[in-house]
Amino acid sequence: MAKEIERKFLVASEGWRSAADRGTRLLQAYVVTMDDRSARVRLMDDERAKMAIKINDRSMTRDEFEYDIPVADAKDMMSKAIGLVIEKTRYEVKHGGFVWEVDVYAGAHEGLVIAEVELSAEGDTPDLPNWLGAEVTGDPRYSNQSLSINPSLSKS
Repeated sequence: MAKEIERKFLVASEGWRSAADRGTRLLQAYVVTMDDRSARVRLMDDERAKMAIKINDRSMTRDEFEYDIPVADAKDMMSKAIGLVIEKTRYEVKHGGFVWEVDVYAGAHEGLVIAEVELSAEGDTPDLPNWLGAEVTGDPRYSNQSLSINPSLSKS
């Protein structure tokens, strides 16, 4: 079983763009959502798909099970999504020995930009880029699961 340990921040400026890759367009939908767990399907550039099951045990660390699935299956599951299908483009930005994922949201969440960094241990202390804003690790308003069910939460 894999553990996902990540910190999440709002993005305050465009300073990340000069170091970003070309980005990957993501569509993401939840087929199961509960307070402490979720099952999500993700379509990447309409070419690859993954199914992930995440179980929370703390706000920063979660159990994560992720598998490749056929694109046709992903599209079928998305048609049965709970709430909204999230639209975003994910960019990877290398900074200080870590890879930051910057998600630029579209659709219902147009204007929202969030950066995440995955850690190997909760005690890791990545150098925080100057383009970051407030930390929102553990803030339910900024989880994709919450954004799919309560899209107005991201606007508050």
